[in-house]
Amino acid sequence: MNCYDRRDLGLLLLRLGTGGVLAAHGAQKLLGWFGGGGIEGTGRAMEAMGYEPGTTSAVMAGLAEAGGGTLLALGLATPAAGAAAAGAMVGAAAVHAPNGFFAQAGGYEYAASLALTATGLAVTGPGRLSLDHALGHAVNRNWMVPAAFAATAAATAVVVGARNKRVRKAAEGEQEPLFD
Repeated sequence: MNCYDRRDLGLLLLRLGTGGVLAAHGAQKLLGWFGGGGIEGTGRAMEAMGYEPGTTSAVMAGLAEAGGGTLLALGLATPAAGAAAAGAMVGAAAVHAPNGFFAQAGGYEYAASLALTATGLAVTGPGRLSLDHALGHAVNRNWMVPAAFAATAAATAVVVGARNKRVRKAAEGEQEPLFD
């Protein structure tokens, strides 16, 4: 007989909460739900933030958030789901970093919290109240955690690095006023 413990329940609650929030954010980008811009509106916003091409960036971010969030909530392919979600949140944090840490001032606090929670779930595993457990952890092997994070880190570094380069180049011609 299986007896679930507090750890399993806690992981389920973390997965449902974090996964649900991420899936909703992805649905805003992909489908325009919950007041989101959909692919077209999000694509324009992504270009304004320095992510080009905007439409591709919107689709990729939306898939990482919606797909990663849904898989986290289900506890399925947890290493890949957590890594994908964390990568998307690192991209969001890069946009908010100039505003400092706290979300109140437009900082990266919220994105960092989601990224760290998704990372923690990927590393810890989904617990026994999950599809990964029900399927014998076929897509949740120990070796998958470093593999998923290595691939995501490489892709995120390229995408965020290119974005930061574009933002710096766009700001080169701007000069602060010398006198008020």
